[in-house]
Amino acid sequence: MAAGYLDILRARHAARLLTGTLVGRLPNGTAHIAIVLFTRAEGGSYTLAGALAAAYGLATAVGQPLLGRAVDLYGQPRVQLPAAVVSALGMSLLALSGLGSLPLAYLAVIVAGVATPPLEGGLRALWPSVLKGEDQVHRAYAMDAVAQEIMFTVGPLLVTLLVSLWSPAAALLVINAIGVLGALSVILSEPSRTWRSAPREAHWLGALRSPGLLALLGAFFFVGLALGSITVAGVAYADDHGRESVYGWLMAALGLGALIGGLAYGARQWAGVPEKRLRVIVGLLALGYLPLTLTPSVPVMTALAALAGVFLAPAIACSFIVVDRHAPRGTVTEAFSWLVTTFGVGAAVGTAVAGPAVELGSTAWGFAVAGVGGVAALVVLLATGRLLAAPVRTPAVVTGSENDRNGAVEPGFSSGHKA
Repeated sequence: MAAGYLDILRARHAARLLTGTLVGRLPNGTAHIAIVLFTRAEGGSYTLAGALAAAYGLATAVGQPLLGRAVDLYGQPRVQLPAAVVSALGMSLLALSGLGSLPLAYLAVIVAGVATPPLEGGLRALWPSVLKGEDQVHRAYAMDAVAQEIMFTVGPLLVTLLVSLWSPAAALLVINAIGVLGALSVILSEPSRTWRSAPREAHWLGALRSPGLLALLGAFFFVGLALGSITVAGVAYADDHGRESVYGWLMAALGLGALIGGLAYGARQWAGVPEKRLRVIVGLLALGYLPLTLTPSVPVMTALAALAGVFLAPAIACSFIVVDRHAPRGTVTEAFSWLVTTFGVGAAVGTAVAGPAVELGSTAWGFAVAGVGGVAALVVLLATGRLLAAPVRTPAVVTGSENDRNGAVEPGFSSGHKA
């Protein structure tokens, strides 16, 4: 297992791109946590915290596909770094102005969200120009998903540490400054500077003209909803137990479980159609969220959080391959940015719903939103099975432009294979 990942990291530029992207995504990956903690420290309610986090998520959802399409058209450096700087300035405005003016607070999170750089889609667009062969590219997808979970494991602990040492405002400032440095590292690299998207067919819908991609996005909206609701419910659980640190441990356990699951998933090559496998993985993911509604003691709850996260990274890694199979040619960054968008919208709705659920019901009600989200994601995948069974293209070897990932398929497929 380790040998395959090490081979990828030994490739020229690979470690730098992965690390830079991971660091650059830290502000986005921890934004909901940082906003909730900042709002609560400023005396705001759970509902306000959820609303601000939702505004950020919705703004990210609007900005990601637009910036992703801009990257496909104009290249990465012209878009990624300016966006990272503007996003950081938005969060800095929130940290420095506080909640004295709610319109200004909403404006700050909206600017930060809209300008969030599409580093995730950018990295996945770069992998084929850095790695050799589709096996390595798909293993890199799994490693990418694992790297996200490292961020989701370390990120909450870093935010809570900064809050403990300084303040929630300082946490916002530091996290976003680190994010700009990560984006800078990526766009100064040779692969990022020289990358160009494959030629695309002019169409106002762009990547969204693929029915299979739309089906996938619909399902992952609900996965995002589940994760967003856990953010708010976790804070309420920590408040119930009188220790702020409990929240960081719950989020870290969730990320740790996903990290373990992602490493195991990426350790082998999978035969068969990824769309069918994704349904099984999402079903297991939904099953893992349901026990959180029991809200037991902190040690047991931490273990349940780790268990709930085990199938998250595999679901994400498998979804990357499904995006590859269904995204129209020349929409590389945009297609993956839409995946980020569905997570953003889903997480925004999840945080917005979980806040009132906690205040009107209980902490268990907040976690129940996550369970409902997981089940709904599975239902969407089952209902759209026919659309997902017709990928745009499934060649066995990446050909043509080395930057065109849409030709890649999962290891185990043979030439001419039909889903």
